Amino acid sequence: MEDVSDEVFWKNKIKQYRKIFVICVIAVIVCAIGALLVLVWFIESSPLGGQGEWTFNDWTLNYVVGFIILIILWELLLVAVPAALFFGLGGYLWWKKLPHEEKQVFKDREKKGKKYQHPKNVGGSGGFSLFMFIAYCIVIAIDGNYNTRFGQLDYSYFIYAWFFTIMWLLIIFGIPVVIILLIVYFKVWKKKLE
Repeated sequence: MEDVSDEVFWKNKIKQYRKIFVICVIAVIVCAIGALLVLVWFIESSPLGGQGEWTFNDWTLNYVVGFIILIILWELLLVAVPAALFFGLGGYLWWKKLPHEEKQVFKDREKKGKKYQHPKNVGGSGGFSLFMFIAYCIVIAIDGNYNTRFGQLDYSYFIYAWFFTIMWLLIIFGIPVVIILLIVYFKVWKKKLE
């Protein structure tokens, strides 16, 4: 069984545990539908957004940030936590009922898989985008427009604020990086070259 490819291995396991696989697929579909229903419910009932009736001109950056945070919290509370409990408890109970030989097959497969290195270009990180958005919000707040309705500001203001955010990030992080690189160059790399 260890000599088969991952694709064949998992196809065989899906056939072997068909009921569990079907239950998992149904649970994922229910979670996706639940997440969509929570989103619609929040949009229609939230005072942020005027129960779905606000226009773009009624929004401020403060409302957008609060709206996103509240949606995330409601999705976590009503969808993610129950799903994690279902899959965690279900997976634990399924694992406990597996015979020792089956557990060993999975463990051996996992050990064998750890020998391989992950591909180098495995998707980008959303962390930088979140960091940029937070910095953008800070720049707009410092400018005094965090609670200003979008319709009262020119669209060019948001573009210039974005450039201003990038400029400040380059100043705040770029100058120390340049100083560190110069120190490393003169202390380490230049000595290696000589």
